[in-house]
Amino acid sequence: MADNVVYINVEEGSKRVMNNIKLYSKLITKFKDDNNMAEIEATVTAGDLEKAQSAVHTMKGLAANLSFTELFKQSFALETQIKEKNVNPDQLTILKDVFKETLNEIDKVISQYA
Repeated sequence: MADNVVYINVEEGSKRVMNNIKLYSKLITKFKDDNNMAEIEATVTAGDLEKAQSAVHTMKGLAANLSFTELFKQSFALETQIKEKNVNPDQLTILKDVFKETLNEIDKVISQYA
């Protein structure tokens, strides 16, 4: 991934919870424990686009609410492809990579503010 990619906008995310960084840390920790990415991968791979769209839509919403900038962008791209019934397998790979990097960034944020 490019160096200028923003995975987590902590300032924006914490503003969404009235600058309560402890609450924000708790919310992003909870996100880590969710298995939404596994569901997305399984449903897209199985060709169950209805369930895949629901799972990607959920991830997109969580990413937006938690200010996971790149994860939102890539979730949006995959959701669009699913709606158009034209899923590029590379987009799933990109989303998985961004998800993994977002989890790494979550660890950094948690250790910084814990």
